[in-house]
Amino acid sequence: MNKQHLRLALIADWLPTFGGAEHVIAEFHCLWPEAPLFTTIANHGHIGPLDRANIHTSRLQYAYNLLHTHRLLLPWMPQTMENIDLRHFDVVLSSSHAIGKGVIPPPTAVHICYCHTPMRYAWEMEAQYLQDFHIPKILKGTVRKHLQRLRRWDLTSAQRVDYFIANSSTVQQRIERTYGRKSTVVHPPVSQRFFDIPLNSSIRKEYFLALGRLVPYKRFDLLVETANMFSLPLKVAGSGQDAQRLQRMAGPSVEMLGYVPDEDLPALYQGAKALLFPQLEDAGVTPLEAQACGTPVIALGKGGALDTVVNGKTGLFFKEQTVASLQSALRKFEGMQFDAKAIRSHAKAFSSDRFRSKIVSIVEEAVEAQEKRKQVGFFSNEFAVSQAFPNG
Repeated sequence: MNKQHLRLALIADWLPTFGGAEHVIAEFHCLWPEAPLFTTIANHGHIGPLDRANIHTSRLQYAYNLLHTHRLLLPWMPQTMENIDLRHFDVVLSSSHAIGKGVIPPPTAVHICYCHTPMRYAWEMEAQYLQDFHIPKILKGTVRKHLQRLRRWDLTSAQRVDYFIANSSTVQQRIERTYGRKSTVVHPPVSQRFFDIPLNSSIRKEYFLALGRLVPYKRFDLLVETANMFSLPLKVAGSGQDAQRLQRMAGPSVEMLGYVPDEDLPALYQGAKALLFPQLEDAGVTPLEAQACGTPVIALGKGGALDTVVNGKTGLFFKEQTVASLQSALRKFEGMQFDAKAIRSHAKAFSSDRFRSKIVSIVEEAVEAQEKRKQVGFFSNEFAVSQAFPNG
């Protein structure tokens, strides 16, 4: 397998928007700009730098164009992934939090999966999935049976992966618990633009910031409730299904910013006293973006935040998703001072450059290991033939 002529394919679950998983795929695309990107559906014009990629969607794209949602198409997605033709590729690099790892690579190829998490709504969040998507009671039994089938498929498809990369220590543990597989941790990358903004100690920091998709599990409602109760100046940036509910909840000290363009985010981060991060995330890139801008983070002390925030140095943790626990951390925060340069220095360990270097090294090592396995297989077969036909 000639490294100079590797035929590499990129795989994504789906591409309806440009979020954390899509940032990872964008980094893969920067490393291998000629590599085709295979996925189930794509929302062209709304996926940032991936709009310039060579994207191959499936037949489900037609239904997605009519429905404008990918969630209703989930029952057909596993088989759709399996039908992707990868016969002409040497390396398959998938980014998966659901079905992406389920592709079937050719026997001679090596499959490396950057796993954001095993399929959480199938394994650990079934009840929340049924609640958040308002599944009618009459359909819950059917949905549960589908999730059981999905779990069986998920276990089977995990065996098609040669090497797992986990996006955090939490996910590394979950991969081993769910699939019985080892993995290497490579944290999500922080874009260089967050490091490029000059640190400015004269900026008046007058608000706390929360940023991300406005969906129930991210618990922005906890932040709004706390801000209302203690007149906390809070800016909430982002859009999503929970936006209207949060807007109705918001008191006079809360400002709902809606969608904020990428180019405006560094200044927004830098102007904040702290980023508030109340959700349990497997990884989460927003705390790293804030730290790259020199801004401390007040985060729930669970999940991926434990890998990226240094308690007392680059931020603080609170123990529970309650107003009392968050308020206790806020009181402690107000009596502390943080060094913006030290915070940024910590974040540099998670830069895009380091991410790309680690990914390239893993791919190169995987290709070399695959080559050795093929050579061993070749000589083993040659020996078997010579024993079977000793006289030629």
